[in-house]
Amino acid sequence: MSTEVIATIILLGSFFLLIFLGNHILFSIGASTLLTVLYLGIPLQTVAQQTVKGLNSFSLMAVPFFILAGEIMGAGGITRRLVKLADALVGWMRCGLGMVNIVASTFFGGISGSPTADVSSIGAMLIPVMEDNGYDTEFSAAVTMASSVQGLLIPPSHNMVIFAMAAGGVSVGQLFMGGLIPGLFLGLALMIYCYIVARKKNYPVGDKFSLKRTLRATWEGIWGLGTVLIVVLGVVTGVFTATESAAIACIYALIVTFAVYREIPLKEILNIMRNSLKTLAMVMALIGISSAFGWVVSYLQIPTKLTNLLLGISSNKIVLLLIINLLLLIMGTMMDMICSILIITPIILPVVTAIGMSPIQLGVIMILNLGIGLITPPVGVLLFVCSAIAKRSIEQLTKAMLPFYAVMIAVLLAITFIPQISTTLPNLIYGLG
Repeated sequence: MSTEVIATIILLGSFFLLIFLGNHILFSIGASTLLTVLYLGIPLQTVAQQTVKGLNSFSLMAVPFFILAGEIMGAGGITRRLVKLADALVGWMRCGLGMVNIVASTFFGGISGSPTADVSSIGAMLIPVMEDNGYDTEFSAAVTMASSVQGLLIPPSHNMVIFAMAAGGVSVGQLFMGGLIPGLFLGLALMIYCYIVARKKNYPVGDKFSLKRTLRATWEGIWGLGTVLIVVLGVVTGVFTATESAAIACIYALIVTFAVYREIPLKEILNIMRNSLKTLAMVMALIGISSAFGWVVSYLQIPTKLTNLLLGISSNKIVLLLIINLLLLIMGTMMDMICSILIITPIILPVVTAIGMSPIQLGVIMILNLGIGLITPPVGVLLFVCSAIAKRSIEQLTKAMLPFYAVMIAVLLAITFIPQISTTLPNLIYGLG
């Protein structure tokens, strides 16, 4: 075998072996990169240079601001107000609390962009309430997990920013707009499924719609939703860059949390900053090490070889897209989302561009695939979080998720084979296509 083939086996084989043995993703990536570099005789300082180079990106400056803004708003009483607003809007429907869960996740996802924060906050609040109102615990938990994936698609999403960097400078604004309709489409599909289940199981109908209550809830919740408007409108209109809008969103979040809502004392900012730094440290470490890994992948020409391999399997676009989706789903169940984006994007991008798919559509497909991975064993971090909240085993929650997987995969296939779902809005706003 050639040196390149052996190096590829060392890189990928050691990486998956370390993951299988239960090592942390950061160690697995770093160790496999170092082993391959040592085998190839490449100077170790190259690894350090590529790690730093991966972090030297202006677009990445938006990530810490998005994380901080989400932490501030999440700690400042925003969750309760968003649930109240969602209840006023859709709580009167059949399966009212299930609908509230989905709509609240839509609102909260647009603020935090974190499905883990969504499940932790909204799940802790709504799952017990749904149980008390006659809903199955497993169903309540499954709704919470499935709807939390919307936050990855609905802007602002720091994962979209990371994809933009990994894809070589794709417009963050276009990605934000590309994810908006698919995120809402996913929420609508989940609501339709919940309604069907509610009819079969005779889940309760909520209180009658009240315009007065809706207006009051809107007034209370609109301050929190202002964060989304600042980011989206600022980026789309070109008034702010993604980084500038994220920084302004942080300032706005501080004002709303400590001057408008005033549910927590100002001294809590220290805990908020500490939590943000913990998250940011992990994110940046993953980005840096993944960049070095990605450089080795490119050095070994793995993207080119994979492109030729897939195109050699079939020239049929439908077959290739199904294979790509399957690969992304598998990777999403095994790896951290940020690492998956950074590692897979440079490999898959040449393949999809060769068959005419836009990077915007790929970004949406990849984020949704990896989002499904967050609620799928064996990694399935949201399963573990929700298991602790709902006090149900992973096996019970996985079984309850099966029909939701079907709904989400149906949405994924629609987004894959109907490009207009993710490209129409960017085309209209930015005059593309």
